[in-house]
Formats: sequence, structure tokens, C-alpha cells
Amino acid sequence: MSALQRSFAKAQLQNLPPPPAVFDEAEEDAASEEHPPLSKNGSSSSASSTGTITASADKNLFERPTVRQHPRSQYEPLPWQNFFEQEIFLDGDDIRSHTYFTPPATAEAPLFCFHHGAGASGLSFALLTSALKAALPEAGFLSPDCRGHGQTTTATKDLDLSLETLATDLAFVVNATSAKSGWSKLPPVVLLGHSLGGAVVTELAHRKLLGNSVLGYGVLDVVEGSAMDALQSMEQYLSTRPRSFPSISRGIEWHVRSRTLRNSNSARVSVPPLLTQKADNDDVPFTWRTDLSATKPFWEKWFTGLSTKFLSVPGAGKLLILAGTDRLDKELMIGQMQGKYQLQVFPESGHFVHEDQPEKTAMVVADFFRRNDRSTLVLPPKVDDLIRQGKLKPVHQAK
Repeated sequence: MSALQRSFAKAQLQNLPPPPAVFDEAEEDAASEEHPPLSKNGSSSSASSTGTITASADKNLFERPTVRQHPRSQYEPLPWQNFFEQEIFLDGDDIRSHTYFTPPATAEAPLFCFHHGAGASGLSFALLTSALKAALPEAGFLSPDCRGHGQTTTATKDLDLSLETLATDLAFVVNATSAKSGWSKLPPVVLLGHSLGGAVVTELAHRKLLGNSVLGYGVLDVVEGSAMDALQSMEQYLSTRPRSFPSISRGIEWHVRSRTLRNSNSARVSVPPLLTQKADNDDVPFTWRTDLSATKPFWEKWFTGLSTKFLSVPGAGKLLILAGTDRLDKELMIGQMQGKYQLQVFPESGHFVHEDQPEKTAMVVADFFRRNDRSTLVLPPKVDDLIRQGKLKPVHQAK
């Protein structure tokens, strides 16, 4: 066969459709254990390579490649100790707040205070904390479970998740941590909230519950307009997700396979606190710790007026990180054109931008802190000081 004929035959073979896949029960079980290949940022690739027709070593062009088997350990939980130095409980009037904490190395170092979204926990920020720690080694990190979530408990069974209450709770966590740590004053605080948490940190900054300690605040993938629209389909979403899982690992696997979380490493640490087992028995399934349906009375009030409050807080830097520009509403578009806040878009991530893209998010947040760090401001010397130092003559002597 000539070189021209071989080239023509190769082109024709490449255009042939792949043979239909036939699986027996054993193969289906193996496939259920398989996880899509991960990109460098930990996100699942949108195109799986397991069904690709490739040439084998012995030139059998139509031989299907061997399916790679991924160990179950890929879905095993990761301990919180890998990301934070401490976990502490803080007792208030009607709440016992649980929070993950890494103290600042110095009194001048910043404290990043996080607030997770509805149904999540403080470990939602685990990977972001590690990435920020690498960028800002002296910084501190505080990531609480809000009431009704994680290990935080309240004195009453009536769930109060109003925006005012959650903002007050977050201020309590910061001040109680300061008292427990023996700080003479609060360090520079950077607030960062995801989804519902974005509304909470904005409310806290708007009401100045931490005084002038707030250096800046950031909101992750939530704006008023798109949030109000998304609430219309919230109940439908809740009805489609599994009610229980036979194990924590299966819960992690579901979050990754459904692409609720696109970073498997983040899922391994952030998903376990979302699930609980009513009895210590292997036959008892794991169910959702937080009943999101019960929070419906608060949904609309969480986000009403969010854009106005976000833009109106004076004296603090403002950061908005989104997964798509289509989420911007009119008020935020105008604010962006006027330079009232910093905007960053990660179109390759899902709703959990800080979990899907922790390194990129950390880079943006660290730069945001440096840009707003008041300790780096060099103010001109006062005239009186220059006169006392003999560097400037008084006006009457200058004549």
C-alpha cells in the first residue's frame, strides 16, 4: 500500500463512529466506582476520555482502552486539622457557636472572617484558607458554622435565620474570639461570605457591628437580582437531591458526580459536616443536617436590598466574585462602571466559586487585602512636626 493510500485509509477510519458500548453487571459496578479525570484545579473535565477510541500498542485500532479504576479513598473525608489550627466553642446568650480558627501571627496581621451559604458549614472555606495562608503567612482565619448548621447549637428549637440575627451572630463570634484570645483590640478584619453568607457580611458591614475594624468585605456569587430569580426554583432543586446516603463517602461522591462541587478535594472536607447519622449504626443512613426547606420563610428577606447595601458602606473595600457576568443586576452594573467595587469573574467554576477555584480565589482576595491595607499607607508629615524638627520655618519667620 502506498503512502497516499495509507493516508486515505487513516482518514476514513477516523470518521467511523465508535462501536456501541456493552456492559455486563460487573462492568457497570466498575464504572460506578470511576471518577471523571480531574484538571489541575481539581475540577472534573466536561469531556470524559473513557469512551475514546485509541490505537493500542499492537495497532488494533478499534480496541477499547482499559477503564481506569479509582480507589474509594478518592471520596474519603479529609480532617479539618489539615486546614485550621483550632476548633472552638463560644457560648452566647442563646447560642453555642462552633468555629474553625487559625490565629493571626501578629497583632497587625489581618483576620479573614468567613460566612458560608445556606446548608453549608465553616469547612466550605477549608481549601481557600490553605491557599490564603500560603499567600499571606501571618494572616488569621475564622470560619464559623452559623446557627442551624454544623456543630453550632441554639437554646431554642425555633430556627431564627433572619439576616439581622445572623449578622449579630457573626459579630459575636469575632468579638468572643478576640476576648478568648486576649487581644487588646480587633485586628484588621476582612469579611468574606458565600451566597447567603454574602448577604450576612454585607449586613454586618452596613450596620457597622465591628466598628472601624472592617478593612473590606467580599461577596461570593450572589447578587440581589439573580438570587431572587433563583429562589423560584429552590424547592424544585431540593426535591431532586437524594434524601440520604449509605455513607459519608457516598455523599461526597454525589456532590462531585452531580457537579454541585467541581473540586473533589474540597468536597472531601466540606461535605462531611453537611450530613448526620441519627444512630451509631452502619445500617442507618446519613441524612442532611440542615433542613433547607424549613428556611423558606427567610429566603426573600435574605437578598432584598442587597445591592444597595453592598454599594453604600463607606470606608471599606468591596469585592464581588461571580461565576458569570450574567449574574450582575442593573444597580451593580452601574456601580461597576463607577468603580465602586472590584469585580472578578470565574466562568469555569460553579456556584461554589471558592471551593471550585480556591487558588484563584485566594489570589484575588490576597490582592484585595493588599490594595486596602491601611498599614501600608504612608501619610505626609504634619506641618507642626516639620517645624519642631527644624525642617520648615513658621510663616512669620519665612517672611
